[in-house]
Amino acid sequence: MYDLIVIGTGPGGYHAAIRAAQLGLKTAAIEAGDVGGVCLNVGCIPTKALLHAAETLEQARKAAEFGLVYAEPERDLGKMGRWRDKVVKKLTGGVANLLKGNGVELIRGFARFKGPHRLEVDGSEFEAKKIIIATGSRPATIPGFEPDGENVLTSTEMLRVERGVPGRLLVIGGGVIGLEFASIYSRLGSRVTVVEYTQQILPGSDPELVKLLARSLKKQGVTVKTSTRAVGYEPLEDGLRVTLEPAAGGDAETLEADRILLAVGRTPVSEGLGLDAAGVKTDERGFIPTSESMETNVPGVYAIGDVTRPPLLAHKAMKEGLVAAEHAAGRPAAFDQQIPAVVYTQPEFASVGMTEAEAREKGIEVAVGRFPMSASGRALTLQQTEGMVKVIADAANDLLLGVHILGPGASDLIAEAALALEMAATAEDLALTIHPHPTLSENLMEAAENLHGRAIHILNKR
Repeated sequence: MYDLIVIGTGPGGYHAAIRAAQLGLKTAAIEAGDVGGVCLNVGCIPTKALLHAAETLEQARKAAEFGLVYAEPERDLGKMGRWRDKVVKKLTGGVANLLKGNGVELIRGFARFKGPHRLEVDGSEFEAKKIIIATGSRPATIPGFEPDGENVLTSTEMLRVERGVPGRLLVIGGGVIGLEFASIYSRLGSRVTVVEYTQQILPGSDPELVKLLARSLKKQGVTVKTSTRAVGYEPLEDGLRVTLEPAAGGDAETLEADRILLAVGRTPVSEGLGLDAAGVKTDERGFIPTSESMETNVPGVYAIGDVTRPPLLAHKAMKEGLVAAEHAAGRPAAFDQQIPAVVYTQPEFASVGMTEAEAREKGIEVAVGRFPMSASGRALTLQQTEGMVKVIADAANDLLLGVHILGPGASDLIAEAALALEMAATAEDLALTIHPHPTLSENLMEAAENLHGRAIHILNKR
């Protein structure tokens, strides 16, 4: 009998298992695939490795602007793939060692519930006082574009750059996954077209910054078609003919591609787990509803990460894993944190808290501060001057409501904004904090100063 069993060793699962063991619980983790789950093996980590490789290639090409002239860089896709795998292997091996070092027993196989506190794994049964479901998600599909590993690929197959760079790549879906792969392959030499059904890429994100990102992608040679639906495709002697039509209806058009990336989101892995045997409920989309302590409708059974609810983010799963483990150990714990989001395009896009539109929809009168990257000394030295920092506060009390960043280092800068929102900081708090110069971080300070009409390095237009 275990005190706790965690099903899945992705970011949420291994965080939960290690924290439970740290708190003195006899803990096991069950894994049907590779330790580390989607994120470490076929998601966050290998994608960022390829993004870095593609960005380095682009930087080498631009270096002539400041006097460093390289011969045309050569692409060794096989070596790039081996390096990607080396990064993944190092991290997954590290997670396995951390589980072992913390006394977590690793059980290999696919788990199914036989009751609220009993699991069957490949013919063997295990019991636990409490169980955490951390089974993650898989790529979603749409009719007419079923992945076949050759013409239509998911993000998992697109990671295998060693299979070659398509001359023409069609990306269906203008969300995080679609845009990151568009960035990778456009730099590696593909002519990329992104098709998005809604009115803008990155649906739900700040429209002002999204427009700047779309403009930057266009400069990089990526074609973006919004309010457009992919209807179907047919093979040609040399490629594929894809039919598109306006989302609101109208005349169809066709374009030709060599490969199609299906990036229309992800669906929870909740089928086949025997949830009915445990009495665990799911919603109409297969997500498992939970309380703020990550407990399902069945006492002692928890769910965390992608299997619970959007946003499907590794760092959200990590925090939920800690909350579930601590609650399972009898400690007061609840998930009520701000969740930052990052898109690793070039320039990077990051946000936390409310958008301007969301705040206004809640009836809040907002004050907005902006600072463009073009006015940042550090951004100029990095040759990355596209984008801005946008700070949103409640006009009545100056309380920070949201921060949105497009530009270099956005993925790191957003952590300061998340901390500020967690601490209920005001825009004045950001403005009064001394930031080192020249850095990208001082752009947050300048945006907060601009909100009050006091920015130094831009004219404060009201």
